[in-house]
Amino acid sequence: MPKSPRASVANHRRRIKHRGLVRVEVTVSKQDAMLVRRVARALGDPRSAAEARAILRQRFARPPSRDLKAVLAAMPAADIDLERPCDTGRMIDL
Repeated sequence: MPKSPRASVANHRRRIKHRGLVRVEVTVSKQDAMLVRRVARALGDPRSAAEARAILRQRFARPPSRDLKAVLAAMPAADIDLERPCDTGRMIDL
């Protein structure tokens, strides 16, 4: 008895997930389609995957975001005067 098309697709997706692969669909212009296919092929080839990833990360990866604590820690604090004058406020008559 033949399996339904849905079951076949589900089995295929389960197999590629087990291999650590993910299906990605993109929409690009016709002139870029071959380029995207070649990039995907290079990432899938164990001989060129590391080099392709390094090139792509160098060009397109976002720099790591820094939180406020890291930004403040990197600031030069030697030139900042943190002393405050002692001010008791103004005199008022009640």
